[in-house]
Amino acid sequence: MSITSLTFCQLISIIKLQMKINKERRRFLKKTLKIGGGICASTIIGRSLMDYASCIAWGGETLTTNSSTVVIARDDSILAETGNLRENIVSGLLHKAVMQLTNAPSQEKGWQTLFKPDDVVGIKLNCLSGKNMSPHVTVVESIIQGLKSAGIKDNNIIVFERINRELETSGFRIRRMTDGVRCFGTDELPGGGYEAELQFAGSVGTCFSKIVSQLCTAIINVPVLKDHDLAGISVAMKNFFGVIHNPNKYHGNNCNPFVAELNTHPYITGKVRLIVCDALMAQYNGGPGCKPQWTWNYNGIIVGRDPVALDRICHNIIEEKRSEMRLPSLKQAKREPKYISTAATLGLGIEDLSKIKLVHV
Repeated sequence: MSITSLTFCQLISIIKLQMKINKERRRFLKKTLKIGGGICASTIIGRSLMDYASCIAWGGETLTTNSSTVVIARDDSILAETGNLRENIVSGLLHKAVMQLTNAPSQEKGWQTLFKPDDVVGIKLNCLSGKNMSPHVTVVESIIQGLKSAGIKDNNIIVFERINRELETSGFRIRRMTDGVRCFGTDELPGGGYEAELQFAGSVGTCFSKIVSQLCTAIINVPVLKDHDLAGISVAMKNFFGVIHNPNKYHGNNCNPFVAELNTHPYITGKVRLIVCDALMAQYNGGPGCKPQWTWNYNGIIVGRDPVALDRICHNIIEEKRSEMRLPSLKQAKREPKYISTAATLGLGIEDLSKIKLVHV
């Protein structure tokens, strides 16, 4: 959408939203600097929101990774004859994708480009649909392996979701009080796990999980590739409905503009360093719950840093599969994921396919 195509009211709304984002950003930066969150304020203040999301710096060194690159790593031999995942292939795909994304010469350098040793990294999963349509344990273990290669201590890695039960039903073991990698839901924390203070991101008013607001200095977003009966798709940006206390309020109008606006909050834009979409198994209809009759083995991992670009690519993959299976497009089904365009308008990333560098490995 060009600026000339916006109505006066839309333009005013965007200006007001940007002013609110800037206010929240300043509050976030002050808090981050107090706790040593690792974001260099001098490289962010005065930049646009798009720059803010893609030009995070630490130790005075600005990250130069192209934020509009999306890497798809696939291997049809990823499943053994027994039906189990070949762990070495899963790990290899992920690390190759990260190296390609960061233009790094090695696995270690790729992860070191994205994270620093004193980061506390939250790995946000999407386990709503249970074991058959959630991030695979093998994928998460490979992410943890990558973080360790960047010098992250075990205890500074937190695998998390909304509630413990979702993690457990997806094959993850709850571990909160441990010297090793931690794994728990927001509900595991005292007082329900959400901040008492209401935060605003556009028209979204909510309380954030303390895992996101207090515990983590960096986040890896780990969605799955799936259809959604209201939002159209549920991949990168939609996954953050799982860090707020009242997501049920924001599913009207195909979740637009709510998904996009939520993702403008500094707890998200200021902390997400990497998106790893588990697309080993994907779903093209009937989501967000798992419907086996509409799933297929995509056998891939999709990696990026730009949530808009990644969601646009994933939207196209789902549309292509729907067309192959002779289903109507999401637009024809009246659930087009318009929030992707809204997010691009808000400066969260690039949706123009001609400007997205799509790399296959």
